[in-house]
Order: sequence, then C-alpha cells, then structure tokens
Amino acid sequence: MQYRKFGKLDWEVSALGFGCMRLPTLSADDGATQGAIDEAEATRMLCWAIDQGLNYLDTAYPYHGGQSEVLVGKALQDGYRDKVRLATKLPTWAVNEYADFDRLLNEQLGKLQTEHVDFYLLHALRRSSWEKVRDLDVLRWAEGAMADGRIGHLGFSFHDTYDVFQEIVDAYDGWDFCQIQYNLIDLENQAGTKGLRYAADKGLAVVVMEPLLGGRLARPPKAVERLWADAAIQRTPVEWALQWLWHQPEVATVLSGMSTMEQVRENVAYAARSQVGGLTDEELARVAEVRDRYLELSPIPCTQCRYCMPCPNGVDIPGNFAQYNTAALYDELEGARGWYEKADAATLASACIQCRVCEEHCPQEIPIADWMPVVDEVLGQGQELVRHL
Repeated sequence: MQYRKFGKLDWEVSALGFGCMRLPTLSADDGATQGAIDEAEATRMLCWAIDQGLNYLDTAYPYHGGQSEVLVGKALQDGYRDKVRLATKLPTWAVNEYADFDRLLNEQLGKLQTEHVDFYLLHALRRSSWEKVRDLDVLRWAEGAMADGRIGHLGFSFHDTYDVFQEIVDAYDGWDFCQIQYNLIDLENQAGTKGLRYAADKGLAVVVMEPLLGGRLARPPKAVERLWADAAIQRTPVEWALQWLWHQPEVATVLSGMSTMEQVRENVAYAARSQVGGLTDEELARVAEVRDRYLELSPIPCTQCRYCMPCPNGVDIPGNFAQYNTAALYDELEGARGWYEKADAATLASACIQCRVCEEHCPQEIPIADWMPVVDEVLGQGQELVRHL
C-alpha cells in the first residue's frame, strides 16, 4: 500500500480508502445504498483490506438504510478499530435544532461501537444545508465535540458549485479536510479541479468520492474501450481512472465503494503501484480523449447515489436513469425498452407527478422532473433517444 500526506495533519493516509456506501447485499434487488448487507462478506472485505494496509474507512448515517455504520462497528471489533481512521457524517437534513447535533453524533457513536470518530463531516453540503447548520451554530458545537474527544477532526462533503465551495472553505479556519466528487469526467462539475487545488493550498486534505462516477467509468462503451485498448500501457478502465486521480498531488485518498472481494483485491493492487506524477503526458492526453468521448455519449449525469430516493410517488428514479443511460452509452435501446415494458408501472418514469421533491436532494442537480417524460417517451413510446434537454 502507498501512503500520502493528509493535508496539514501529521499522519499519512492510504492511497485507497474504503467507502462503505456500496457494500455487498444479500439480494440484488436491495439497491446499492439500501439495507440487507451481507455482513459476513462485507466484514471479510473490510478486514482483508485493512490487513493489506488500508487505513481510512468512510461511512455515513443514511448508507444502506442506516445499517452501514452498524456493520462497520461490528467489523472493527477484535482490534481492527485501532488500525484505521474512521470517518462518518452528520446528516444535515435531519438537523432542526441545536440539540440534534449531540443526539445524532451520540447515536452514530453507538452504532459504530466507538467512543470517538476520527473524522466527522457535515454531509452533502450545498448552500441551503450549509446556511442551515451554520446558523444553528454547528461550528461552535463541533469545537465542543472535538474538545470532549468525540470528534477528532472536522470536515465536510460537498455537492454544489465552486463558488459555494470556496465560501465554505473560507468560512472556518478549523477545517482539516473535505470530501469532493472528482473523477476524470468531473473537471469542472461541482468543486472540480479548481476546488481540489484551492482546498489543498489552504492545507485541507482532499478526500475524493465517486472516482468511477457511480461505476460508469468501470464499464466503458465500445467507443471508449477502443481508446483504452490503443494506449501504449494497458490498464483496466478502473485503474486508468484511479491512477489519474493518484497522479495529482492534491488528492489525499481516493474512496472506492467496493461491493465484491474481487474489487477490493484489484483496487488494493492498483493502489500499491500508485504514485504522484505517475502518468506521462501521452497518457494524460489519452485520458482527455476518453473524457471527451464520455461527454459526447452520456445523457444524464446520474451516479446512482440514490439520494433522490425514496420518491414520494414510488418512481424508481435511478433505475429509470440507469436504463436510459445504458441505452445511450452501449447502443442497447431495445433492451432498455424491454425492461421498461416488463417493470412495475408504478415505478416507471410515466408515474412521475412533477413534484420535484427529489431535485432538492440530487447532488448532481439533475432536472429530474424534466427528464422523466423524456425517459417515458423514449423507452415507453418508442421516440428517438434524446441526449440533451
């Protein structure tokens, strides 16, 4: 395992971090972030990764229907808690008054079976959620929780524009780290490369999430496969995406939401050969070609995070988007239409009532209600595929 500086802290983090949002489940129907975790397999994966030197685990209050923290707490028994730095997140949407800060953190510590969390993040900050918790005096509360030992270091995860990101970074001198969505596609989306460098220059460790854009970079369409196949050095699409991130000195660690032991073994091997500045100019140009091709092909920037769920009207929003994107990326329109014909009508895009509740929670700021009738027209009514609204 390779290790990297964690911002201004006197500690080195493993190049690969374990994101506990997509742990293996007992049923394929459970969804990537829902409950029914396969506890035995998830524990085996976590412990094996830690034994290989991985030392950063990231979980959160809502992952797997609230069960991710419980699983992580169980997995870190028998001495494993002492081998890692543990990160979890305050569910900012569940905070309505000052007392909620203590209530939620204490609940999380109980689930995690620990007296302290090393890294605590304000979860999924955007302007509205930041202003809400800021005005409830979250920073004063957090300093108290750090003073009494329940929190080691304070940070935030982020889903908004660069201007909001800079505002949050500059609002508090006590941030030790932040977590941003960043990958070879998202150079200008959300915090982007500019935010990565701004935070690092301020001394913050930058933790990267969604390095594979919800898995979309792991299974490239044929046009992208050909670009990777023509590269002088052969890597899997996953390794290309990860090595591109590790190439950048501002990246502290890269979180991977691993769902199988095979993914864990492969990613640990990739991390072992990672290095800052590890890609040549020719390889970086190849990545740029791939980026351009993806942007040409993929209509809806959904990462399958499921923050939009549950839909109050029962629509399977990420499921509909996944079928639509698959049809566009892999030229599998008939297969997607077959799925749409056989699926429960109550879950289809046609059942959307345009309430837009989901859009308040979408990190990608997708105009979900605008896309739903398009998905229905293309998959359900045989209209031509639309790539841009």
